[in-house]
Amino acid sequence: MGEVWGWMTASWPERLRGYAVPDVRSRWDVRDTIRYALGVGAALGSSDETRFVYEAGLVALPTMALTLGTPGFWLMEPDLGLDWAQILHGEQSLKLHRPLPAQGDLIGKTWIGPLSDKGAGRAALLHCIRHLYDPTTQALVAEMEELWLLRGAGGFGGENIPLGIGLAPMPTRLPDRSVALPTARNQALLYRLTGDRNPLHVLPDIAEQAGFDRPILHGLATMGLVARALIQACGDGDAARLTAIKMRFTAPVLPGDEVLTDIWDEAGSVRFRARVLKREAFVVDGGSATFMKEKA
Repeated sequence: MGEVWGWMTASWPERLRGYAVPDVRSRWDVRDTIRYALGVGAALGSSDETRFVYEAGLVALPTMALTLGTPGFWLMEPDLGLDWAQILHGEQSLKLHRPLPAQGDLIGKTWIGPLSDKGAGRAALLHCIRHLYDPTTQALVAEMEELWLLRGAGGFGGENIPLGIGLAPMPTRLPDRSVALPTARNQALLYRLTGDRNPLHVLPDIAEQAGFDRPILHGLATMGLVARALIQACGDGDAARLTAIKMRFTAPVLPGDEVLTDIWDEAGSVRFRARVLKREAFVVDGGSATFMKEKA
């Protein structure tokens, strides 16, 4: 794979601020919808999720929107000069204005937002926004915000400004219910088929350079898995009822882990966090989601 650059290109903040993420038109069919569902572990658990993986009456998981209208892990673009092995997904939100069909056509537009400099030897934070539009009507279909952690990139002379996607403190009481879902040993390899080609999730040497014992699961694959738990527990299995979800990634899921999602009911929304009991690791925190009260 060659050497990882490190934060050696002094101009990387200017390059990043001046970079225009290309618009991407995504056309997907039932095979892509099934491929995504398998990538986030659908049908591995004990609940019946045939509707997400069988073409007759196929239903798209709402978090598939996170894979649409994007050029993949664009922070690997060589012209940016970033040490992509040291970049981790920090926070992510998704708001859907209408359910995703099992096949369709959308255009994604991505905007690079502000950078926050946390100081020399520390991280830099990057905020980005992506919208999905109907190419025919120009109607807004989905909105996404994401926060990226650029480890070791601090000290470039920028402002230390607060950045985030607006996560609230978690409840202090015991959860109202919990859902455990497994992942497969090849889960990251399956999820890569959705378009995220970051080798951190497949090559042991790149994972080691990033400080991990072995390749880790994509943050967005973890988000899809947790969304499945919420759909089971809060949406009566109806994926179209999930209209918004956001969370912070606090530790990586390793392919093969079982993930337990703890859920709290609150007025107008649910709160959640997720953990891997075997490693006593919280992998998602600060989560919230909203569901339509009635079935779509």
